Amino acid sequence: MVHGDGTVFWVHLDSNVSVSSNDEKLLFFTITDITQERKSRDTIQYLADYDTLTGLANRHLLKDRIKQAITASTRSKIFGAIIFVDIDHFKTLNDIHGHSFGDVLLVEIALRLRANIRESDTVGRQGGDEFILLLNNLSPDISEAAIMALHLSEKLQTEMAVPFDLNGLEYHCKISMGIALIENGANVDELLQHADIALYQAKEAGRNTLRFFDPAMQEALNLQVTLESELSDALKHDELRLYYQPQVNVEGKIIGVEALIRWQHPQRGIVVPNDFIPFCEINGMILPIGNWVLHTACVQLKKWEQHPTACNFYVAVNVSAKQFRQPDYVSLVKTTIDHYQINPSLLKLELTESLILDNIVDTIQKMHELKRLGITFSMDDFGTGYSSLAYLAKLPLDQLKIDKSFVDNVPGARSDEMITRTIITMGIELEMNVIAEGVETQIQKDFLLKHGCTTYQGYLFSRPLPIEQLEELMNS
Repeated sequence: MVHGDGTVFWVHLDSNVSVSSNDEKLLFFTITDITQERKSRDTIQYLADYDTLTGLANRHLLKDRIKQAITASTRSKIFGAIIFVDIDHFKTLNDIHGHSFGDVLLVEIALRLRANIRESDTVGRQGGDEFILLLNNLSPDISEAAIMALHLSEKLQTEMAVPFDLNGLEYHCKISMGIALIENGANVDELLQHADIALYQAKEAGRNTLRFFDPAMQEALNLQVTLESELSDALKHDELRLYYQPQVNVEGKIIGVEALIRWQHPQRGIVVPNDFIPFCEINGMILPIGNWVLHTACVQLKKWEQHPTACNFYVAVNVSAKQFRQPDYVSLVKTTIDHYQINPSLLKLELTESLILDNIVDTIQKMHELKRLGITFSMDDFGTGYSSLAYLAKLPLDQLKIDKSFVDNVPGARSDEMITRTIITMGIELEMNVIAEGVETQIQKDFLLKHGCTTYQGYLFSRPLPIEQLEELMNS
Protein backbone atom coordinates (compact mmCIF):
# COMPACT_ATOMS: atom_id res chain seq x y z
CA MET A 1 0.00 0.00 0.00
CA VAL A 2 0.98 3.67 -0.34
CA HIS A 3 0.97 6.35 2.36
CA GLY A 4 -0.35 9.80 1.63
CA ASP A 5 3.23 11.03 1.23
CA GLY A 6 3.87 8.42 -1.47
CA THR A 7 5.98 5.96 0.55
CA VAL A 8 5.23 2.27 0.05
CA PHE A 9 4.56 0.03 3.03
CA TRP A 10 3.71 -3.63 3.53
CA VAL A 11 0.43 -4.66 5.16
CA HIS A 12 -1.33 -7.83 6.28
CA LEU A 13 -5.11 -7.98 5.60
CA ASP A 14 -7.61 -9.91 7.71
CA SER A 15 -11.20 -10.00 6.42
CA ASN A 16 -14.36 -10.65 8.44
CA VAL A 17 -17.97 -10.95 7.31
CA SER A 18 -20.67 -9.48 9.52
CA VAL A 19 -24.45 -9.81 9.12
CA SER A 20 -26.50 -6.69 9.95
CA SER A 21 -29.99 -6.61 11.49
CA ASN A 22 -31.58 -6.36 8.04
CA ASP A 23 -29.64 -9.42 6.88
CA GLU A 24 -27.06 -7.41 4.89
CA LYS A 25 -23.60 -8.92 4.74
CA LEU A 26 -20.82 -6.46 5.55
CA LEU A 27 -17.16 -7.18 4.82
CA PHE A 28 -14.63 -5.71 7.28
CA PHE A 29 -10.86 -5.55 6.82
CA THR A 30 -8.20 -5.37 9.53
CA ILE A 31 -5.01 -3.79 8.20
CA THR A 32 -1.72 -4.42 10.03
CA ASP A 33 1.48 -2.58 9.04
CA ILE A 34 4.15 -5.31 8.70
CA THR A 35 6.82 -3.18 6.98
CA GLN A 36 9.36 -3.61 9.77
CA GLU A 37 8.70 -7.34 9.99
CA ARG A 38 9.18 -7.64 6.21
CA LYS A 39 12.42 -5.63 6.38
CA SER A 40 13.71 -7.84 9.18
CA ARG A 41 12.88 -10.95 7.20
CA ASP A 42 14.59 -9.56 4.09
CA THR A 43 17.65 -8.65 6.18
CA ILE A 44 17.85 -12.16 7.59
CA GLN A 45 17.55 -13.61 4.08
CA TYR A 46 20.23 -11.22 2.80
CA LEU A 47 22.63 -12.16 5.59
CA ALA A 48 22.04 -15.82 4.81
CA ASP A 49 22.94 -15.41 1.14
CA TYR A 50 25.32 -12.46 0.82
CA ASP A 51 28.68 -11.34 2.18
CA THR A 52 28.20 -8.28 4.39
CA LEU A 53 31.51 -6.63 3.43
CA THR A 54 31.42 -6.90 -0.37
CA GLY A 55 27.74 -7.54 -1.09
CA LEU A 56 28.69 -10.59 -3.15
CA ALA A 57 27.05 -14.00 -2.95
CA ASN A 58 28.42 -16.00 -0.01
CA ARG A 59 29.45 -19.66 -0.01
CA HIS A 60 25.89 -20.84 0.79
CA LEU A 61 24.33 -19.04 -2.17
CA LEU A 62 27.26 -19.93 -4.44
CA LYS A 63 26.85 -23.65 -3.78
CA ASP A 64 23.15 -23.38 -4.59
CA ARG A 65 23.87 -21.59 -7.88
CA ILE A 66 26.65 -24.03 -8.79
CA LYS A 67 24.19 -26.87 -8.24
CA GLN A 68 21.73 -25.16 -10.60
CA ALA A 69 24.53 -24.61 -13.14
CA ILE A 70 25.47 -28.30 -13.05
CA THR A 71 21.84 -29.28 -13.66
CA ALA A 72 21.58 -26.82 -16.57
CA SER A 73 24.92 -27.98 -18.04
CA THR A 74 23.88 -31.64 -17.84
CA ARG A 75 20.60 -30.84 -19.61
CA SER A 76 22.00 -28.53 -22.31
CA LYS A 77 25.39 -30.27 -22.81
CA ILE A 78 27.02 -26.82 -22.59
CA PHE A 79 30.10 -26.48 -20.41
CA GLY A 80 30.48 -23.89 -17.71
CA ALA A 81 33.36 -23.18 -15.32
CA ILE A 82 34.17 -22.03 -11.83
CA ILE A 83 37.27 -19.98 -11.06
CA PHE A 84 38.83 -19.64 -7.63
CA VAL A 85 40.54 -16.26 -7.21
CA ASP A 86 43.00 -15.73 -4.36
CA ILE A 87 44.86 -12.49 -3.50
CA ASP A 88 48.60 -13.04 -3.33
CA HIS A 89 50.28 -11.89 -0.08
CA PHE A 90 47.02 -10.53 1.36
CA LYS A 91 48.10 -11.42 4.91
CA THR A 92 51.23 -9.32 4.47
CA LEU A 93 49.11 -6.30 3.52
CA ASN A 94 47.01 -6.74 6.66
CA ASP A 95 50.04 -7.22 8.88
CA ILE A 96 51.91 -4.19 7.56
CA HIS A 97 49.11 -1.69 6.98
CA GLY A 98 46.20 -3.01 9.06
CA HIS A 99 42.92 -4.82 8.37
CA SER A 100 41.13 -1.63 7.35
CA PHE A 101 43.33 -1.49 4.23
CA GLY A 102 42.66 -5.17 3.60
CA ASP A 103 38.90 -4.59 3.79
CA VAL A 104 39.12 -1.72 1.30
CA LEU A 105 41.07 -3.95 -1.09
CA LEU A 106 38.46 -6.73 -0.80
CA VAL A 107 35.65 -4.29 -1.65
CA GLU A 108 37.58 -2.85 -4.61
CA ILE A 109 38.42 -6.30 -5.97
CA ALA A 110 34.77 -7.31 -5.66
CA LEU A 111 33.81 -4.29 -7.78
CA ARG A 112 36.36 -5.13 -10.48
CA LEU A 113 35.32 -8.77 -10.58
CA ARG A 114 31.66 -7.87 -10.87
CA ALA A 115 32.42 -5.37 -13.66
CA ASN A 116 34.12 -8.03 -15.79
CA ILE A 117 31.57 -10.84 -15.83
CA ARG A 118 28.33 -11.30 -17.75
CA GLU A 119 24.92 -10.75 -16.16
CA SER A 120 24.30 -14.49 -16.36
CA ASP A 121 27.40 -15.24 -14.26
CA THR A 122 27.92 -15.02 -10.51
CA VAL A 123 30.79 -13.68 -8.46
CA GLY A 124 30.95 -14.55 -4.77
CA ARG A 125 33.23 -14.34 -1.81
CA GLN A 126 34.23 -17.69 -0.36
CA GLY A 127 35.68 -16.06 2.73
CA GLY A 128 38.93 -14.35 3.70
CA ASP A 129 40.71 -13.24 0.53
CA GLU A 130 39.21 -15.89 -1.75
CA PHE A 131 36.56 -15.24 -4.40
CA ILE A 132 34.67 -17.60 -6.71
CA LEU A 133 33.42 -16.90 -10.22
CA LEU A 134 30.64 -19.06 -11.69
CA LEU A 135 30.56 -18.91 -15.49
CA ASN A 136 27.47 -20.36 -17.14
CA ASN A 137 26.89 -21.57 -20.71
CA LEU A 138 30.38 -21.15 -22.13
CA SER A 139 30.39 -23.62 -25.04
CA PRO A 140 29.28 -27.14 -26.02
CA ASP A 141 32.91 -27.75 -27.04
CA ILE A 142 35.15 -28.47 -24.03
CA SER A 143 38.28 -26.94 -25.61
CA GLU A 144 36.44 -23.77 -26.54
CA ALA A 145 34.91 -23.54 -23.06
CA ALA A 146 38.37 -23.85 -21.54
CA ILE A 147 39.72 -21.11 -23.82
CA MET A 148 36.84 -18.80 -22.88
CA ALA A 149 37.51 -19.35 -19.17
CA LEU A 150 41.22 -18.78 -19.79
CA HIS A 151 40.61 -15.51 -21.63
CA LEU A 152 38.43 -14.16 -18.82
CA SER A 153 41.06 -15.15 -16.26
CA GLU A 154 43.80 -13.38 -18.20
CA LYS A 155 41.56 -10.32 -18.51
CA LEU A 156 41.04 -10.33 -14.74
CA GLN A 157 44.80 -10.46 -14.16
CA THR A 158 45.19 -7.42 -16.40
CA GLU A 159 42.43 -5.57 -14.55
CA MET A 160 43.97 -6.38 -11.16
CA ALA A 161 47.36 -5.11 -12.35
CA VAL A 162 45.98 -1.54 -12.34
CA PRO A 163 47.07 -0.07 -8.95
CA PHE A 164 44.45 0.21 -6.22
CA ASP A 165 43.97 3.34 -4.11
CA LEU A 166 43.63 2.12 -0.52
CA ASN A 167 42.94 5.20 1.56
CA GLY A 168 45.78 7.03 -0.16
CA LEU A 169 48.09 4.00 -0.40
CA GLU A 170 48.90 2.94 -3.97
CA TYR A 171 48.77 -0.85 -3.88
CA HIS A 172 49.82 -3.25 -6.64
CA CYS A 173 47.78 -6.43 -6.38
CA LYS A 174 48.46 -9.84 -7.89
CA ILE A 175 46.11 -12.81 -7.94
CA SER A 176 46.34 -16.57 -8.35
CA MET A 177 43.52 -18.51 -10.01
CA GLY A 178 42.36 -22.11 -10.23
CA ILE A 179 39.88 -23.16 -12.94
CA ALA A 180 37.61 -26.20 -13.10
CA LEU A 181 35.13 -26.89 -15.91
CA ILE A 182 31.51 -27.79 -15.12
CA GLU A 183 30.89 -31.07 -16.87
CA ASN A 184 28.01 -33.51 -17.18
CA GLY A 185 27.41 -35.34 -13.90
CA ALA A 186 29.67 -33.10 -11.83
CA ASN A 187 29.25 -32.86 -8.07
CA VAL A 188 29.24 -29.48 -6.29
CA ASP A 189 31.77 -30.42 -3.61
CA GLU A 190 34.00 -32.24 -6.12
CA LEU A 191 33.92 -29.24 -8.43
CA LEU A 192 34.91 -26.87 -5.62
CA GLN A 193 37.69 -29.26 -4.63
CA HIS A 194 38.96 -29.40 -8.22
CA ALA A 195 39.13 -25.61 -8.46
CA ASP A 196 40.86 -25.48 -5.08
CA ILE A 197 43.48 -28.00 -6.23
CA ALA A 198 44.06 -25.93 -9.37
CA LEU A 199 44.47 -22.81 -7.23
CA TYR A 200 47.02 -24.65 -5.07
CA GLN A 201 48.94 -25.58 -8.23
CA ALA A 202 48.94 -21.92 -9.32
CA LYS A 203 50.43 -20.89 -5.99
CA GLU A 204 53.01 -23.65 -6.17
CA ALA A 205 53.98 -22.37 -9.62
CA GLY A 206 55.02 -19.04 -8.08
CA ARG A 207 51.71 -17.18 -7.67
CA ASN A 208 50.36 -14.43 -9.96
CA THR A 209 49.38 -17.16 -12.39
CA LEU A 210 46.54 -19.57 -13.17
CA ARG A 211 46.11 -23.30 -13.53
CA PHE A 212 43.41 -25.65 -14.81
CA PHE A 213 42.39 -28.69 -12.83
CA ASP A 214 43.63 -31.89 -14.38
CA PRO A 215 42.74 -35.41 -13.21
CA ALA A 216 46.49 -36.07 -12.92
CA MET A 217 46.49 -33.50 -10.12
CA GLN A 218 43.90 -35.55 -8.27
CA GLU A 219 46.03 -38.68 -8.60
CA ALA A 220 49.02 -36.79 -7.23
CA LEU A 221 46.87 -35.54 -4.37
CA ASN A 222 45.73 -39.07 -3.56
CA LEU A 223 49.36 -40.16 -3.41
CA GLN A 224 50.19 -37.30 -1.05
CA VAL A 225 47.31 -38.26 1.25
CA THR A 226 48.72 -41.78 1.41
CA LEU A 227 52.18 -40.45 2.16
CA GLU A 228 50.77 -38.20 4.87
CA SER A 229 49.31 -41.21 6.69
CA GLU A 230 52.76 -42.85 6.59
CA LEU A 231 54.69 -39.77 7.71
CA SER A 232 54.18 -40.44 11.40
CA ASP A 233 56.39 -43.53 11.07
CA ALA A 234 59.17 -41.79 9.15
CA LEU A 235 60.86 -40.30 12.21
CA LYS A 236 60.12 -43.31 14.40
CA HIS A 237 61.74 -45.71 11.92
CA ASP A 238 64.71 -43.44 11.06
CA GLU A 239 63.63 -43.03 7.44
CA LEU A 240 64.62 -39.35 7.03
CA ARG A 241 67.93 -38.41 5.43
CA LEU A 242 69.88 -35.20 4.88
CA TYR A 243 71.36 -34.61 1.46
CA TYR A 244 73.89 -31.83 1.00
CA GLN A 245 74.23 -29.57 -2.05
CA PRO A 246 77.59 -27.80 -2.30
CA GLN A 247 77.82 -24.03 -2.45
CA VAL A 248 80.96 -22.91 -4.26
CA ASN A 249 83.05 -19.78 -4.80
CA VAL A 250 84.10 -18.27 -8.11
CA GLU A 251 86.88 -20.86 -8.46
CA GLY A 252 84.42 -23.71 -8.01
CA LYS A 253 85.74 -24.67 -4.57
CA ILE A 254 83.22 -25.83 -1.98
CA ILE A 255 82.81 -23.30 0.84
CA GLY A 256 79.65 -24.71 2.41
CA VAL A 257 76.56 -26.83 1.82
CA GLU A 258 72.80 -26.54 2.04
CA ALA A 259 71.13 -29.35 3.99
CA LEU A 260 68.13 -30.71 2.10
CA ILE A 261 65.77 -33.30 3.57
CA ARG A 262 64.80 -36.54 1.84
CA TRP A 263 62.52 -39.37 2.91
CA GLN A 264 63.88 -42.87 2.36
CA HIS A 265 60.49 -44.53 1.95
CA PRO A 266 60.61 -48.33 2.44
CA GLN A 267 58.51 -48.99 -0.69
CA ARG A 268 58.72 -45.85 -2.81
CA GLY A 269 62.42 -45.11 -2.43
CA ILE A 270 63.57 -41.50 -2.14
CA VAL A 271 60.66 -39.06 -1.68
CA VAL A 272 61.53 -35.41 -2.36
CA PRO A 273 60.39 -32.69 0.09
CA ASN A 274 57.76 -31.17 -2.22
CA ASP A 275 55.81 -34.42 -1.89
CA PHE A 276 55.59 -34.41 1.91
CA ILE A 277 56.73 -31.15 3.51
CA PRO A 278 53.49 -29.26 2.62
CA PHE A 279 51.53 -31.82 4.67
CA CYS A 280 54.04 -31.51 7.51
CA GLU A 281 53.32 -27.78 7.58
CA ILE A 282 49.60 -28.45 7.89
CA ASN A 283 49.60 -31.27 10.43
CA GLY A 284 52.35 -29.85 12.65
CA MET A 285 54.95 -32.52 11.95
CA ILE A 286 57.21 -29.81 10.56
CA LEU A 287 58.23 -29.01 14.16
CA PRO A 288 59.76 -32.41 15.08
CA ILE A 289 61.11 -32.80 11.54
CA GLY A 290 62.66 -29.32 11.61
CA ASN A 291 64.21 -30.13 14.97
CA TRP A 292 65.63 -33.37 13.54
CA VAL A 293 67.18 -31.44 10.62
CA LEU A 294 68.82 -28.94 12.98
CA HIS A 295 70.26 -31.68 15.21
CA THR A 296 71.49 -33.74 12.24
CA ALA A 297 73.18 -30.70 10.66
CA CYS A 298 74.91 -29.91 13.98
CA VAL A 299 76.11 -33.51 14.28
CA GLN A 300 77.66 -33.18 10.81
CA LEU A 301 79.33 -29.87 11.69
CA LYS A 302 80.83 -31.51 14.78
CA LYS A 303 82.19 -34.41 12.70
CA TRP A 304 83.76 -32.01 10.22
CA GLU A 305 85.70 -30.13 12.90
CA GLN A 306 88.61 -32.57 12.45
CA HIS A 307 88.33 -32.77 8.64
CA PRO A 308 91.24 -31.05 6.84
CA THR A 309 88.98 -29.61 4.12
CA ALA A 310 85.50 -29.40 5.64
CA CYS A 311 86.47 -27.89 9.01
CA ASN A 312 85.57 -24.42 7.72
CA PHE A 313 82.46 -25.44 5.77
CA TYR A 314 79.17 -23.91 6.90
CA VAL A 315 75.85 -25.79 6.76
CA ALA A 316 72.77 -23.88 5.67
CA VAL A 317 69.48 -25.15 7.15
CA ASN A 318 66.01 -24.17 5.92
CA VAL A 319 63.66 -22.93 8.64
CA SER A 320 59.88 -23.11 8.26
CA ALA A 321 57.53 -20.35 9.43
CA LYS A 322 55.98 -22.61 12.07
CA GLN A 323 59.42 -23.38 13.49
CA PHE A 324 60.54 -19.78 13.59
CA ARG A 325 57.29 -18.59 15.20
CA GLN A 326 57.69 -20.91 18.19
CA PRO A 327 58.04 -18.71 21.31
CA ASP A 328 61.04 -20.75 22.48
CA TYR A 329 62.75 -21.08 19.08
CA VAL A 330 65.82 -19.07 20.08
CA SER A 331 66.37 -21.16 23.21
CA LEU A 332 65.88 -24.38 21.21
CA VAL A 333 68.64 -23.35 18.80
CA LYS A 334 70.92 -22.26 21.65
CA THR A 335 70.40 -25.54 23.48
CA THR A 336 71.25 -27.50 20.33
CA ILE A 337 74.43 -25.50 19.70
CA ASP A 338 75.54 -25.89 23.31
CA HIS A 339 74.77 -29.61 23.29
CA TYR A 340 76.99 -30.35 20.29
CA GLN A 341 79.57 -27.66 21.10
CA ILE A 342 79.78 -26.49 17.47
CA ASN A 343 81.08 -23.22 16.09
CA PRO A 344 77.78 -21.26 15.69
CA SER A 345 79.20 -19.11 12.89
CA LEU A 346 79.21 -22.25 10.69
CA LEU A 347 75.44 -22.72 11.13
CA LYS A 348 73.47 -20.68 8.62
CA LEU A 349 69.68 -20.38 8.89
CA GLU A 350 67.84 -19.85 5.61
CA LEU A 351 64.62 -17.87 6.03
CA THR A 352 62.18 -17.26 3.19
CA GLU A 353 61.14 -13.76 2.29
CA SER A 354 57.50 -14.46 3.16
CA LEU A 355 58.48 -15.80 6.60
CA ILE A 356 60.52 -12.69 7.36
CA LEU A 357 57.69 -10.37 6.36
CA ASP A 358 54.98 -12.36 8.15
CA ASN A 359 55.63 -10.59 11.47
CA ILE A 360 58.46 -8.18 10.91
CA VAL A 361 58.81 -6.96 14.51
CA ASP A 362 59.03 -10.49 15.95
CA THR A 363 61.33 -11.54 13.10
CA ILE A 364 63.86 -8.77 13.67
CA GLN A 365 63.92 -9.41 17.42
CA LYS A 366 64.53 -13.15 17.04
CA MET A 367 67.12 -12.67 14.32
CA HIS A 368 69.12 -10.29 16.54
CA GLU A 369 68.94 -12.75 19.45
CA LEU A 370 70.20 -15.57 17.23
CA LYS A 371 72.81 -13.28 15.72
CA ARG A 372 74.23 -12.67 19.19
CA LEU A 373 74.75 -16.43 19.45
CA GLY A 374 76.98 -16.20 16.37
CA ILE A 375 74.55 -17.65 13.83
CA THR A 376 74.44 -16.29 10.27
CA PHE A 377 71.37 -15.74 8.08
CA SER A 378 70.50 -16.13 4.42
CA MET A 379 67.29 -14.85 2.83
CA ASP A 380 66.06 -17.63 0.56
CA ASP A 381 64.02 -17.06 -2.63
CA PHE A 382 64.87 -13.36 -2.57
CA GLY A 383 62.92 -11.24 -5.06
CA THR A 384 59.76 -13.37 -5.06
CA GLY A 385 58.03 -11.73 -2.09
CA TYR A 386 56.28 -8.46 -1.31
CA SER A 387 57.71 -5.13 -0.17
CA SER A 388 60.93 -6.61 1.21
CA LEU A 389 63.07 -3.67 0.08
CA ALA A 390 61.57 -1.44 2.77
CA TYR A 391 62.88 -3.76 5.47
CA LEU A 392 66.02 -5.18 3.92
CA ALA A 393 68.42 -2.73 5.57
CA LYS A 394 66.86 -3.38 9.00
CA LEU A 395 67.40 -7.14 8.90
CA PRO A 396 70.66 -8.65 10.23
CA LEU A 397 71.17 -10.70 7.07
CA ASP A 398 74.51 -12.05 5.91
CA GLN A 399 73.42 -13.33 2.53
CA LEU A 400 70.82 -12.90 -0.21
CA LYS A 401 69.97 -15.92 -2.32
CA ILE A 402 68.82 -15.15 -5.87
CA ASP A 403 65.84 -17.38 -6.59
CA LYS A 404 66.18 -20.08 -9.23
CA SER A 405 63.20 -18.68 -11.15
CA PHE A 406 65.34 -15.66 -12.08
CA VAL A 407 68.55 -17.61 -12.69
CA ASP A 408 66.70 -19.94 -15.10
CA ASN A 409 66.10 -17.06 -17.50
CA VAL A 410 69.48 -15.32 -17.54
CA PRO A 411 70.90 -14.26 -19.80
CA GLY A 412 68.05 -13.64 -22.20
CA ALA A 413 64.94 -12.44 -20.35
CA ARG A 414 65.34 -8.70 -19.84
CA SER A 415 63.14 -8.45 -16.75
CA ASP A 416 64.91 -11.34 -15.02
CA GLU A 417 68.29 -9.94 -15.98
CA MET A 418 67.32 -6.59 -14.46
CA ILE A 419 66.03 -8.18 -11.24
CA THR A 420 69.16 -10.32 -10.91
CA ARG A 421 71.50 -7.36 -11.42
CA THR A 422 69.48 -5.31 -8.92
CA ILE A 423 69.69 -8.01 -6.24
CA ILE A 424 73.46 -8.34 -6.73
CA THR A 425 73.93 -4.56 -6.51
CA MET A 426 71.78 -4.31 -3.38
CA GLY A 427 73.65 -7.12 -1.70
CA ILE A 428 77.02 -5.56 -2.46
CA GLU A 429 75.90 -2.11 -1.28
CA LEU A 430 74.54 -3.59 1.96
CA GLU A 431 77.74 -5.60 2.44
CA MET A 432 75.97 -8.94 2.10
CA ASN A 433 77.16 -12.00 0.25
CA VAL A 434 74.98 -12.84 -2.77
CA ILE A 435 74.53 -16.45 -3.83
CA ALA A 436 72.65 -17.67 -6.91
CA GLU A 437 70.77 -20.96 -6.69
CA GLY A 438 69.84 -23.20 -9.59
CA VAL A 439 72.96 -22.43 -11.65
CA GLU A 440 72.98 -25.12 -14.34
CA THR A 441 75.06 -23.73 -17.21
CA GLN A 442 78.39 -21.99 -17.65
CA ILE A 443 76.60 -19.18 -19.49
CA GLN A 444 74.49 -18.48 -16.38
CA LYS A 445 77.58 -18.47 -14.18
CA ASP A 446 79.41 -16.12 -16.55
CA PHE A 447 76.47 -13.68 -16.50
CA LEU A 448 76.31 -13.74 -12.70
CA LEU A 449 80.07 -13.29 -12.33
CA LYS A 450 80.09 -10.41 -14.81
CA HIS A 451 77.62 -8.54 -12.59
CA GLY A 452 79.37 -9.27 -9.30
CA CYS A 453 77.86 -12.52 -7.96
CA THR A 454 80.70 -14.84 -6.90
CA THR A 455 78.92 -17.61 -4.93
CA TYR A 456 76.85 -20.32 -6.60
CA GLN A 457 74.75 -23.41 -6.03
CA GLY A 458 73.31 -25.69 -8.67
CA TYR A 459 73.66 -28.71 -10.95
CA LEU A 460 76.58 -27.11 -12.82
CA PHE A 461 78.63 -27.91 -9.72
CA SER A 462 76.77 -30.76 -8.02
CA ARG A 463 73.36 -32.20 -7.30
CA PRO A 464 72.31 -32.67 -3.65
CA LEU A 465 74.28 -35.67 -2.41
CA PRO A 466 74.09 -38.07 0.55
CA ILE A 467 76.95 -37.49 2.98
CA GLU A 468 79.05 -40.40 1.69
CA GLN A 469 79.01 -39.11 -1.90
CA LEU A 470 79.58 -35.54 -0.76
CA GLU A 471 82.73 -36.55 1.14
CA GLU A 472 83.95 -38.48 -1.91
CA LEU A 473 83.50 -35.29 -3.94
CA MET A 474 85.33 -33.25 -1.26
CA ASN A 475 88.23 -35.68 -1.15
CA SER A 476 88.54 -35.74 -4.93
